[in-house]
Formats: sequence, C-alpha cells, structure tokens
Amino acid sequence: MSRILITNCKSIVQIDRTNIVKGKEMAHLPGIDDAWLLIEDDKIHSYGSMKNVPDSSNTDVIDGTGRYVFPTWCDSHTHIVFAGSRETEFVSKIQGLSYEEIAKQGGGILNSAKKLATTSEDELFDSAWIRLEEMKHTGTGAIEIKSGYGLSYESELKMLRVIKRIKEKSNLTIKATFLGAHAVPTEFKERRSEYVDLLVNRLLPEIVNEGLADFNDVFCDRGFFTVEETDRILAAGNKLGLQPKIHANELDYSGGIQVGVKYNARSVDHLEFTGEEEIKCLLNSNTMPTLLPSTAFFLKLHYPPARNMIDAGLPIALASDHNPGSSPSGKMQFIISLACLYLKMLPNEAFNAATINSAYAMDVMNDLGSIAVGKQANVFITKPISSIDYIPYAFTSQLVEKVIIKGKVQ
Repeated sequence: MSRILITNCKSIVQIDRTNIVKGKEMAHLPGIDDAWLLIEDDKIHSYGSMKNVPDSSNTDVIDGTGRYVFPTWCDSHTHIVFAGSRETEFVSKIQGLSYEEIAKQGGGILNSAKKLATTSEDELFDSAWIRLEEMKHTGTGAIEIKSGYGLSYESELKMLRVIKRIKEKSNLTIKATFLGAHAVPTEFKERRSEYVDLLVNRLLPEIVNEGLADFNDVFCDRGFFTVEETDRILAAGNKLGLQPKIHANELDYSGGIQVGVKYNARSVDHLEFTGEEEIKCLLNSNTMPTLLPSTAFFLKLHYPPARNMIDAGLPIALASDHNPGSSPSGKMQFIISLACLYLKMLPNEAFNAATINSAYAMDVMNDLGSIAVGKQANVFITKPISSIDYIPYAFTSQLVEKVIIKGKVQ
C-alpha cells in the first residue's frame, strides 16, 4: 500500500461535495484551514485539522505550508486531437474577418479537416499527447476530447481511434465524444441530408460497435446544423446508447439548447446567446450549461450571460474548448480568470464550475471534482499564495507546484 500525507496545508479546498452546485450556492466553496490530507493508493483516505494529524510512519510526507490543495480541474470540452495550428486565421481575425467569414472561405473547421485527412494516427497521437501532458501539469486531471476535424467516414474513425489510444496510455480520466456533426463538408454542401445519413446510418453504428465514444455531439448553430438535423442525429445516438452533448447558441439563438434538453443532453456548451426562454428550459432539466469564455475572448464575441444564469438558479460549468482555431490553450487557470473578468463570476463560483460541475458535465462526478473520502486521488498543490483569489488574479503565473493523479505525484 502506498501512502501520501500532505501536511500543514493553508487550506484544503472543495471538500465533501457529491452533488452539483447551482445558483447562490455556487459562491460557497467548502474547505478546511490548517489541514492535512491522506492518500492511500489511488484514493482519498481522509483529511482534517492539523490538531489531529495522523501518524506518518511508512508514509511519504509533503509539506503544504502556505499552499492550497485543490481537486484537479475537469475540462469537459476540448478538441486537442488536431493536425496543425491555424495562426494564419488568427491574422485574418486581426484584419477583421469573422469566424463565419473565415469558414465560408474554406478556413476554420474545414481547414482542420483537410489537414487531418493527410495526417497519420501516430502523428495525431504524438501531438495530442504533448498538449495533454501540458494540461496535466497545469492542474487538469480529467479531459473530454471530441472528434469533428475528420468530417468523413475514415477520418472521424481515425480521430476516435487516436482518442482511444490516449485513453489507454494516459493516467488522466479521458472521455471521448463523437462530433461528426461539427460542420458540413464542402463536398456535401448541396447534399446536407446525405451527410446526416452518413453520420446516422454508418458512423454512429460503427463507433458504438468499436466502443469509440462516450458521447454524441452536434454543432447546432447558425451556419452549421439545424434543429431538425440535430434532432435526427441525437435521436439516432440515443437509440445506440450514446448520451448527447451539444454545441449551441455560440453565434445566434439557434434552438440548440432546447433540442439538447429535449434529448437530456449531459451538457449544452458555448451559450453566448442565452435569454429568458433558454434559462427557463435549462432550469427544468438535468443538462449542465457549460461556458467556454476563452472562445468568446479569442473570437471577440460577446460573452455568455453567466450572471443572469446563476442568479436564476442554474449551475454553470467551465471548460477550455482547447482547439486550433478559436481557443488555442488548455490552461484552466486562464479560463477561471476570464470567467471572473468577463462573465462576472466570483472566484468561488468559477472554482465550483471548473471542478464539481464540470465533472458532472463529463459524467465523472462520482470519482472526481471534489476532495471526498473514497474519491479518486486527483489533486494539485499550489505554490505558496496569499489566498485562492490570487489564482484568477495572477492569470499568467504558473501557480501549480505539484500534481497528484491516482495517488501518484506526476
């Protein structure tokens, strides 16, 4: 049996949570000051005040003086398997072209799909692995990875097989999402229904047969997939046992939130365009609203109305949307800073959104997202800092000193 005892912690943060946090409760972050945390093998064994610290015999001891201990971030929306960066589009954005204008010119998602078609599985794996390790060492312990840069039968399967390889090798918790409905390929531009046929009749059954995905996602938004097309793809996935997720309302009031709720989507993501009707719909559901502030930041979109959503009683999750075109970073500390600065979320609200609520959004809440007895020992230890509010305040500083995944220091 391996044992790690972290002593003299300034505070252990996000303890005992077993359920999602919503509304006013999101401002509360439970913790223990002047504390210790004991890990046995890959599980959280116990924790408490230093007044009652356990015996440290046969135990690796880490001194946490001046430091905070957090559960690792859960990043419930990423696209880290891709072939090449898109900095030329970054320059186009500076010159004034919109996301949609770049897409119409063959850029954006279609550009990534073109590159991916000629890139081998090994190359995709190697580049994604570098991104994954970088994210791990900034405090992320669980990541959802989407396909969607394939946009063909062969390339979508290639992406998902790469994600499966990552699952098998990484000690992080990985969830795979099929996002064949990320964009309509150029060759199907005038035959949209045939592309939906390909997704529904060929790809979804093959993916389920090979066990390549945990979720089924659709980009339901202006210029991408309609509510009717989304409905058909989600219904087909449901029949095969794939729980839905949705990209929705990034560019307009698309109806994507409503169709996601209709199919009991685990999460609906982006949500820049969210009004009273959408909030009411979400309040009557088990669907997690997931906000991706770095995408709005990078594309210079207006930000989702997080304050209105929380004040109405909704939960919020946060994720990085790490991808080559609209969010080329997976650093969750920066996501939390953006949430505080531009979504007007309090630091505690952002911490809840990036841990327990995002764990729910990727269906790992029973194991991750909080420090609780019996949960998986995925935690990080900060450098000595004055308060947890310093984390979003010092947004360019690397404040994670040690990461522990499944009870092992990385």
